[in-house]
Amino acid sequence: MDQRLSVITLGVGDLARARRFYEEGLGWQVGMAVTGEVVFFQLNGLILSLYRRADLAKDAGVPDPGSGFAGIALAHNVAIEADVDRVIGEAERAGGQVVKPACKAEWGGYSGYFADPDGHLWEVAHNPHFPIDDQGNTWLG
Repeated sequence: MDQRLSVITLGVGDLARARRFYEEGLGWQVGMAVTGEVVFFQLNGLILSLYRRADLAKDAGVPDPGSGFAGIALAHNVAIEADVDRVIGEAERAGGQVVKPACKAEWGGYSGYFADPDGHLWEVAHNPHFPIDDQGNTWLG
């Protein structure tokens, strides 16, 4: 298997609400959508997909318990420390919940967490060990 990640699909309880959070709240541009079924956002080198949670569980052939920690967090790295607070603030104003306010991290950076309206965790981090290029791609230093 090639070392690659192509699409991240988030199972959401309310597709319209999730779309509003990412599109209107965070200002992301929809790349493609099938009304009432799925929404795709083209990111730098991969795709974020929003899909109804129950349908995603059915597609994967697993039960949908609907609660608890899923054991995953997405990360949005930024080039400067001040942008961590700015991005977390944008997410909160868009309807996200601040889970952990930004603070100095033991690994030498600065980070915090927010949850989108469906509880998906996003870490916003400035990591001085992971440079970000002009296209927004994060690299192992």
